Amino acid sequence: MAETALALEKPPEEIEYPESDGEPMAETDEHRDELAELVFTLKRYFRDRDDVYVSGNLFVYYQEGDPGKRRAPDVFVVCGVPNNQRRTYRLWDEGKAPAMAIELTSAETKKEDRKVKPEIYAGWGIEYLFLYDVLGEYLDPPLQGQRLGRDGRYHPLVGPRNGPLPCPPLGLNLILDDEGRLQFVDRETGELVVRVRLALEQEAEARRQAEARAEQEAEARRRADARTEQEAEARRQAEARAEQEAEARRKSEEEKQGMMAEIERLRTQL
Repeated sequence: MAETALALEKPPEEIEYPESDGEPMAETDEHRDELAELVFTLKRYFRDRDDVYVSGNLFVYYQEGDPGKRRAPDVFVVCGVPNNQRRTYRLWDEGKAPAMAIELTSAETKKEDRKVKPEIYAGWGIEYLFLYDVLGEYLDPPLQGQRLGRDGRYHPLVGPRNGPLPCPPLGLNLILDDEGRLQFVDRETGELVVRVRLALEQEAEARRQAEARAEQEAEARRRADARTEQEAEARRQAEARAEQEAEARRKSEEEKQGMMAEIERLRTQL
Protein backbone atom coordinates (compact mmCIF):
# COMPACT_ATOMS: atom_id res chain seq x y z
CA MET A 1 0.00 0.00 0.00
CA ALA A 2 2.80 2.44 0.95
CA GLU A 3 4.73 1.53 -2.20
CA THR A 4 1.62 2.29 -4.27
CA ALA A 5 1.27 5.72 -2.65
CA LEU A 6 4.90 6.54 -3.33
CA ALA A 7 4.50 5.47 -6.92
CA LEU A 8 1.53 7.80 -7.32
CA GLU A 9 3.46 10.71 -5.82
CA LYS A 10 6.51 10.23 -8.06
CA PRO A 11 6.56 13.01 -10.67
CA PRO A 12 6.51 11.91 -14.32
CA GLU A 13 9.78 12.02 -16.18
CA GLU A 14 10.26 15.24 -18.11
CA ILE A 15 10.13 14.75 -21.85
CA GLU A 16 13.10 16.09 -23.75
CA TYR A 17 12.70 17.95 -27.02
CA PRO A 18 16.20 17.94 -28.56
CA GLU A 19 17.56 20.92 -30.41
CA SER A 20 19.42 18.70 -32.87
CA ASP A 21 19.14 15.20 -34.23
CA GLY A 22 22.91 14.85 -34.19
CA GLU A 23 23.08 14.60 -37.97
CA PRO A 24 25.03 17.21 -39.97
CA MET A 25 23.18 19.19 -42.61
CA ALA A 26 23.86 17.76 -46.07
CA GLU A 27 23.47 20.85 -48.22
CA THR A 28 25.30 22.46 -51.10
CA ASP A 29 27.11 25.74 -50.52
CA GLU A 30 24.40 27.48 -52.53
CA HIS A 31 21.58 26.07 -50.38
CA ARG A 32 23.35 26.81 -47.09
CA ASP A 33 24.34 30.33 -48.05
CA GLU A 34 20.93 31.11 -49.54
CA LEU A 35 19.13 29.78 -46.46
CA ALA A 36 21.21 31.93 -44.13
CA GLU A 37 20.84 35.03 -46.26
CA LEU A 38 17.07 34.69 -46.59
CA VAL A 39 16.67 34.22 -42.82
CA PHE A 40 18.84 37.22 -41.96
CA THR A 41 17.27 39.36 -44.68
CA LEU A 42 13.85 38.78 -43.11
CA LYS A 43 15.27 39.25 -39.60
CA ARG A 44 16.66 42.60 -40.65
CA TYR A 45 13.40 43.60 -42.36
CA PHE A 46 11.36 42.85 -39.22
CA ARG A 47 14.02 44.02 -36.73
CA ASP A 48 11.77 46.82 -35.40
CA ARG A 49 8.81 44.48 -34.86
CA ASP A 50 8.73 42.86 -31.43
CA ASP A 51 5.81 40.63 -32.45
CA VAL A 52 7.37 38.91 -35.48
CA TYR A 53 9.70 35.94 -35.08
CA VAL A 54 11.94 34.87 -37.96
CA SER A 55 13.96 31.67 -37.95
CA GLY A 56 15.15 28.82 -40.10
CA ASN A 57 16.36 25.24 -39.82
CA LEU A 58 15.01 25.18 -36.25
CA PHE A 59 13.06 22.23 -34.90
CA VAL A 60 9.33 22.93 -34.69
CA TYR A 61 7.62 20.41 -32.39
CA TYR A 62 3.94 19.97 -33.14
CA GLN A 63 2.67 17.29 -30.80
CA GLU A 64 3.17 17.59 -27.07
CA GLY A 65 4.61 14.46 -25.54
CA ASP A 66 6.03 13.09 -28.79
CA PRO A 67 9.53 14.42 -29.58
CA GLY A 68 9.43 12.55 -32.88
CA LYS A 69 6.76 14.89 -34.22
CA ARG A 70 8.98 17.63 -35.51
CA ARG A 71 10.16 19.34 -38.65
CA ALA A 72 12.67 22.11 -39.32
CA PRO A 73 11.42 24.45 -42.07
CA ASP A 74 14.28 26.07 -43.97
CA VAL A 75 12.81 29.55 -43.42
CA PHE A 76 9.73 30.48 -41.43
CA VAL A 77 8.06 33.56 -39.99
CA VAL A 78 5.57 33.69 -37.12
CA CYS A 79 3.37 36.73 -36.50
CA GLY A 80 1.98 37.56 -33.07
CA VAL A 81 4.69 36.04 -30.88
CA PRO A 82 7.63 37.71 -29.08
CA ASN A 83 10.72 38.32 -31.19
CA ASN A 84 13.02 36.39 -28.87
CA GLN A 85 15.78 33.88 -29.46
CA ARG A 86 14.61 30.27 -29.15
CA ARG A 87 16.31 26.87 -29.07
CA THR A 88 13.22 25.06 -30.38
CA TYR A 89 9.71 26.13 -31.31
CA ARG A 90 6.85 24.24 -29.65
CA LEU A 91 3.46 24.93 -31.17
CA TRP A 92 1.52 24.12 -28.00
CA ASP A 93 3.58 26.58 -25.93
CA GLU A 94 3.66 29.38 -28.50
CA GLY A 95 0.02 29.12 -29.56
CA LYS A 96 0.88 30.35 -33.05
CA ALA A 97 1.88 28.51 -36.20
CA PRO A 98 4.17 30.15 -38.74
CA ALA A 99 2.35 32.40 -41.18
CA MET A 100 4.80 31.51 -43.93
CA ALA A 101 7.46 28.92 -44.65
CA ILE A 102 9.98 28.60 -47.47
CA GLU A 103 11.60 25.32 -48.43
CA LEU A 104 14.84 25.49 -50.43
CA THR A 105 14.14 22.45 -52.47
CA SER A 106 16.31 20.29 -54.70
CA ALA A 107 16.01 17.19 -56.83
CA GLU A 108 17.18 15.11 -53.84
CA THR A 109 14.56 16.52 -51.45
CA LYS A 110 11.62 17.03 -53.83
CA LYS A 111 9.53 14.14 -52.47
CA GLU A 112 9.88 15.39 -48.90
CA ASP A 113 9.32 19.02 -49.93
CA ARG A 114 6.36 18.42 -52.25
CA LYS A 115 4.51 15.62 -50.48
CA VAL A 116 5.50 15.05 -46.87
CA LYS A 117 6.11 18.58 -45.60
CA PRO A 118 3.00 20.18 -47.13
CA GLU A 119 0.78 17.64 -45.36
CA ILE A 120 2.51 18.34 -42.04
CA TYR A 121 2.55 22.13 -42.53
CA ALA A 122 -1.13 22.12 -43.45
CA GLY A 123 -1.81 20.38 -40.14
CA TRP A 124 0.06 23.17 -38.36
CA GLY A 125 -1.97 25.81 -40.18
CA ILE A 126 0.85 27.50 -42.11
CA GLU A 127 -1.09 29.73 -44.48
CA TYR A 128 1.59 30.30 -47.14
CA LEU A 129 4.18 27.78 -48.30
CA PHE A 130 6.80 28.51 -50.94
CA LEU A 131 9.15 26.12 -52.73
CA TYR A 132 12.36 27.65 -54.06
CA ASP A 133 14.54 25.52 -56.31
CA VAL A 134 17.84 27.31 -55.70
CA LEU A 135 19.73 25.53 -58.47
CA GLY A 136 16.78 25.32 -60.86
CA GLU A 137 17.08 21.54 -60.94
CA TYR A 138 13.49 20.45 -61.35
CA LEU A 139 10.88 23.10 -60.51
CA ASP A 140 9.55 25.12 -63.43
CA PRO A 141 9.29 27.94 -62.54
CA PRO A 142 11.91 27.64 -59.77
CA LEU A 143 9.75 29.64 -57.34
CA GLN A 144 6.27 28.33 -56.57
CA GLY A 145 3.79 29.29 -53.89
CA GLN A 146 0.78 27.69 -52.25
CA ARG A 147 -1.95 28.93 -49.94
CA LEU A 148 -3.81 26.84 -47.40
CA GLY A 149 -7.47 26.56 -48.30
CA ARG A 150 -10.53 26.03 -46.14
CA ASP A 151 -10.38 22.37 -47.10
CA GLY A 152 -7.09 22.06 -45.22
CA ARG A 153 -5.10 21.55 -48.40
CA TYR A 154 -2.64 23.76 -50.25
CA HIS A 155 -3.62 25.35 -53.54
CA PRO A 156 -1.17 26.90 -56.02
CA LEU A 157 -0.71 30.65 -56.18
CA VAL A 158 -1.09 31.76 -59.76
CA GLY A 159 1.20 34.48 -61.07
CA PRO A 160 3.80 35.37 -63.70
CA ARG A 161 6.70 32.98 -64.19
CA ASN A 162 9.08 34.81 -61.86
CA GLY A 163 6.42 36.27 -59.58
CA PRO A 164 5.31 38.28 -57.83
CA LEU A 165 3.73 35.74 -55.52
CA PRO A 166 1.85 37.36 -52.63
CA CYS A 167 2.35 36.75 -48.93
CA PRO A 168 -0.10 39.24 -47.35
CA PRO A 169 0.48 38.27 -43.69
CA LEU A 170 4.05 39.55 -44.02
CA GLY A 171 3.19 42.46 -46.30
CA LEU A 172 5.56 41.03 -48.91
CA ASN A 173 5.62 39.66 -52.43
CA LEU A 174 8.15 37.06 -53.52
CA ILE A 175 9.85 37.26 -56.92
CA LEU A 176 12.85 35.89 -58.74
CA ASP A 177 15.33 38.46 -60.04
CA ASP A 178 17.14 38.28 -63.37
CA GLU A 179 19.77 36.02 -61.79
CA GLY A 180 17.14 33.61 -60.48
CA ARG A 181 17.55 34.63 -56.85
CA LEU A 182 14.61 34.93 -54.50
CA GLN A 183 13.80 38.51 -53.57
CA PHE A 184 11.20 40.12 -51.30
CA VAL A 185 9.19 43.18 -52.30
CA ASP A 186 7.27 45.45 -49.92
CA ARG A 187 3.62 45.16 -51.02
CA GLU A 188 2.75 48.67 -49.86
CA THR A 189 5.67 50.62 -51.31
CA GLY A 190 6.74 48.31 -54.12
CA GLU A 191 10.33 48.66 -52.94
CA LEU A 192 12.75 45.78 -53.07
CA VAL A 193 13.85 44.47 -49.67
CA VAL A 194 17.60 44.72 -49.91
CA ARG A 195 19.27 41.42 -49.16
CA VAL A 196 21.22 41.47 -45.93
CA ARG A 197 24.63 40.92 -47.54
CA LEU A 198 24.13 43.83 -49.93
CA ALA A 199 22.60 45.91 -47.14
CA LEU A 200 25.61 45.32 -44.92
CA GLU A 201 27.93 46.19 -47.82
CA GLN A 202 25.95 49.37 -48.47
CA GLU A 203 26.03 50.29 -44.78
CA ALA A 204 29.78 49.62 -44.64
CA GLU A 205 30.30 51.75 -47.76
CA ALA A 206 28.12 54.51 -46.29
CA ARG A 207 30.23 54.40 -43.10
CA ARG A 208 33.43 54.55 -45.16
CA GLN A 209 32.10 57.53 -47.11
CA ALA A 210 30.96 59.24 -43.91
CA GLU A 211 34.37 58.64 -42.34
CA ALA A 212 36.08 59.95 -45.49
CA ARG A 213 33.88 63.07 -45.44
CA ALA A 214 34.60 63.56 -41.75
CA GLU A 215 38.35 63.24 -42.44
CA GLN A 216 38.10 65.68 -45.33
CA GLU A 217 36.19 68.14 -43.13
CA ALA A 218 38.74 67.67 -40.34
CA GLU A 219 41.58 68.25 -42.82
CA ALA A 220 39.80 71.35 -44.13
CA ARG A 221 39.46 72.60 -40.55
CA ARG A 222 43.13 71.86 -39.91
CA ARG A 223 44.11 73.78 -43.02
CA ALA A 224 41.78 76.64 -42.09
CA ASP A 225 43.25 76.68 -38.59
CA ALA A 226 46.75 76.67 -40.11
CA ARG A 227 45.82 79.57 -42.41
CA THR A 228 44.32 81.42 -39.46
CA GLU A 229 47.49 80.82 -37.45
CA GLN A 230 49.63 81.96 -40.40
CA GLU A 231 47.52 85.08 -40.77
CA ALA A 232 47.72 85.71 -37.02
CA GLU A 233 51.50 85.26 -37.12
CA ALA A 234 51.74 87.60 -40.10
CA ARG A 235 49.73 90.19 -38.12
CA ARG A 236 51.98 89.71 -35.10
CA GLN A 237 55.06 90.18 -37.26
CA ALA A 238 53.56 93.25 -38.95
CA GLU A 239 52.68 94.71 -35.55
CA ALA A 240 56.20 93.96 -34.32
CA ARG A 241 57.70 95.70 -37.37
CA ALA A 242 55.38 98.63 -36.88
CA GLU A 243 56.41 98.80 -33.23
CA GLN A 244 60.08 98.65 -34.20
CA GLU A 245 59.59 101.40 -36.78
CA ALA A 246 57.72 103.55 -34.27
CA GLU A 247 60.50 102.99 -31.75
CA ALA A 248 63.08 103.91 -34.36
CA ARG A 249 61.14 107.11 -35.15
CA ARG A 250 60.96 107.98 -31.46
CA LYS A 251 64.71 107.49 -31.07
CA SER A 252 65.39 109.51 -34.23
CA GLU A 253 63.17 112.30 -32.94
CA GLU A 254 64.86 112.23 -29.56
CA GLU A 255 68.31 112.40 -31.24
CA LYS A 256 67.12 115.29 -33.41
CA GLN A 257 65.76 117.16 -30.42
CA GLY A 258 69.02 116.56 -28.56
CA MET A 259 71.10 117.88 -31.47
CA MET A 260 68.92 120.99 -31.82
CA ALA A 261 69.23 121.64 -28.10
CA GLU A 262 73.02 121.25 -28.28
CA ILE A 263 73.21 123.62 -31.30
CA GLU A 264 71.13 126.20 -29.46
CA ARG A 265 73.32 125.93 -26.39
CA LEU A 266 76.49 126.44 -28.39
CA ARG A 267 75.02 129.44 -30.19
CA THR A 268 74.12 131.14 -26.96
CA GLN A 269 77.66 130.69 -25.71
CA LEU A 270 79.24 132.44 -28.70
